[in-house]
Amino acid sequence: MMRTSRLVFSLQSSLYAVEAHVVREILWLPELTPIEEAPGYIVGVFNFRGKIVPVMDLHIRFGHAPQRYRLTNRVVVLEHAGLLMGIIVNDVHDVQSISTEEIEAVTTYGQEGETRSRFIASVAKVEEDLIMLLHLENLMRLPEGIEEMSEEGKIPPPLEERSFCPEAASEEKAIFRERARNLMRPIENQDLTGGTPLAVIGLSGEYFGIALDIVREFVDIPHVTPVPCCPEHIVGVTNLRGDLLTLVDIRRALKMPFGGKRAPGKGVVVQIDDLCAGVMADEVLEVIYLQPTNIIPVPEAVQSLNEEFLKGTAPYGGKMLSILDLPKILTQGDLVVNEEA
Repeated sequence: MMRTSRLVFSLQSSLYAVEAHVVREILWLPELTPIEEAPGYIVGVFNFRGKIVPVMDLHIRFGHAPQRYRLTNRVVVLEHAGLLMGIIVNDVHDVQSISTEEIEAVTTYGQEGETRSRFIASVAKVEEDLIMLLHLENLMRLPEGIEEMSEEGKIPPPLEERSFCPEAASEEKAIFRERARNLMRPIENQDLTGGTPLAVIGLSGEYFGIALDIVREFVDIPHVTPVPCCPEHIVGVTNLRGDLLTLVDIRRALKMPFGGKRAPGKGVVVQIDDLCAGVMADEVLEVIYLQPTNIIPVPEAVQSLNEEFLKGTAPYGGKMLSILDLPKILTQGDLVVNEEA
């Protein structure tokens, strides 16, 4: 029985996968430069460390109407037959080893002669999930003009009438633009030495940074089961691949407005020694490397938060990013999680 490692990602609640060996990198969606005369599904290009990469909107490629882009969208950069291509997805899950016994051919619907237009090569049945395996050769077939532009490495000036994500808020546009600037620099020219990797989340309109070394994963939380007789900061529990995960709202410890039980949304799964918990968030934005020189003491403007649980602040997206001391919050902020509650 042969097994192949594949990267699994989601798009509009459906699961898709590509072979892991064609994945060059996974990025947060940057600002894209629209290209005149490109097909509608090529929504722009970006400078990927000196190489111009066209980006495909899979939702449009599959024949659906365009969707609004969000800061939580990801770009999976693929390399196939010498061509680099980015595809926009909603979320990236994990790499799964899928056996040939789990894969079935897709129904042709009587179109045996139309193999050039098929983007789904087969379907894998993995436990309760159906994962559509993409046909990369068909998916990444581009008009010659786009391929030539990618090889030349030149981005034309932006088109005013086709600006990227025009409906985005100014703060969102600033983050998209900063991501694009960071991707322009060759990785060897990026000074990551001594930088602190942080996961950036949004909570009640504020930005917070969580040390990446305690982050186990980012998850969507479709359903929360309340637990009776728990304090208000315990949102409830959710099923995470067969294990119960306790969900915590840290706003009380930070002296932020607390509106009671939260609706399902995003979560950051953290592991601190033997404690594993899910920290609720409105948004999971990106991972950044923050230099110590950019970290400043907590200014008066944000001292309405509980300074005891902040390590400092830094400029981010036109606002301030507060760096959390999450182990201290969960162990000393009256938020001790009782897994048996």
